[in-house]
Amino acid sequence: MSESKKVTPKKLVFCAMAIALGTILSNIKLFHFPTGGSITLLSMLVICLPGYWFGLGAGLLTGIAYGVLQLIVDPYVLYPMQVVVDYFLAFGALGLSGLFSNAKHGLIKGYVAAVLGRFVFVTISGWIFFGEYAWEGWNPLAYSLAYNAIYIFAEAAITILVLLVPPVKNAMARVKKLALE
Repeated sequence: MSESKKVTPKKLVFCAMAIALGTILSNIKLFHFPTGGSITLLSMLVICLPGYWFGLGAGLLTGIAYGVLQLIVDPYVLYPMQVVVDYFLAFGALGLSGLFSNAKHGLIKGYVAAVLGRFVFVTISGWIFFGEYAWEGWNPLAYSLAYNAIYIFAEAAITILVLLVPPVKNAMARVKKLALE
């Protein structure tokens, strides 16, 4: 196993801290929809960080672990397969940030990829499992696309604006350097 792929206590601590902070931030809801979904205080960003720091594998595992914790802490379950899509796949997709861990502007590129991945899975879930809640006159797929886009992309827009602030950008670079030392 190469040194960069090796699981170290330091990597585990950084991933665990991201999961803990993401869980705390997920409970700071700027807006909460009655049938699931909310705009939180940067919780998706925090869960994307291990992928950005350590690559795709660490990112996916962190996202899935976070999904399991979300299932325990704040479950919204109607069907067994919905659990797989909403908690394991949708939160696991936040690990797609690791696809851009070594790219220029990798945090923003990775964050966008992760958010799009999560959006795909929550949209599938909404279409298949929550279609009965579609607004009157709406097709279940169109409803799911609109409903999930509202909270996913609102939080994403806020997060990207925060990441573009120079001191935040510099702090994120310093934290990545610390994680990799």
